[in-house]
Amino acid sequence: MSPNIVLVAGSSQLDSQSAKVARYLAGRLESLALCGWAQVIDLGTTPLPLWPAPDTENVWPEQRELLREADALVVIAPEWHGMACPALKNFFLYAGLRELGHKPALPVGVSAGLGGAYPLAELRASSYKNSRIAYLPEQLLIRRVECMFNDGPPHDEDDRRLRERADWALRMLCRYAEALRGVRGLIDALDPDYANGM
Repeated sequence: MSPNIVLVAGSSQLDSQSAKVARYLAGRLESLALCGWAQVIDLGTTPLPLWPAPDTENVWPEQRELLREADALVVIAPEWHGMACPALKNFFLYAGLRELGHKPALPVGVSAGLGGAYPLAELRASSYKNSRIAYLPEQLLIRRVECMFNDGPPHDEDDRRLRERADWALRMLCRYAEALRGVRGLIDALDPDYANGM
């Protein structure tokens, strides 16, 4: 059974480059027939209230259900002043063990310039503790993002190479998703004595 994939576009801006990258990667997952379905959660168009404010728009239940049905994730983190943006950090306050526990995730850094690595290091250092999300030992860095993953043929040689690397990383993610599906069934992840990481 092919895995189901959720792609989280972490920018709070409408029509963001992160959302463009998420749509491109979702399209590749489907056109390469790597997944059952690929759904994008765009935190720009469907923002979560700043934790712990009440969810008056009832956005979280729909996102929560998608995450629970997913076998793997792609987490797209735009770089804002060298950090992961607030919308994505807020997302990890909502999404916990039941939604993300022991599910593989491909981290993707997005930068308008030549950065993008610091938000991924930040997420790897802190967002896994209680959620138990399992980041792959692989990542994508989409630098000069305005020129990358646009409709049509590759913009330049960097865009071509990055598209090939993205396909390779998505194949890896789906292999991990298939392998960890059985692992999740063997772990009592919801034992209340061990609900939080150390």
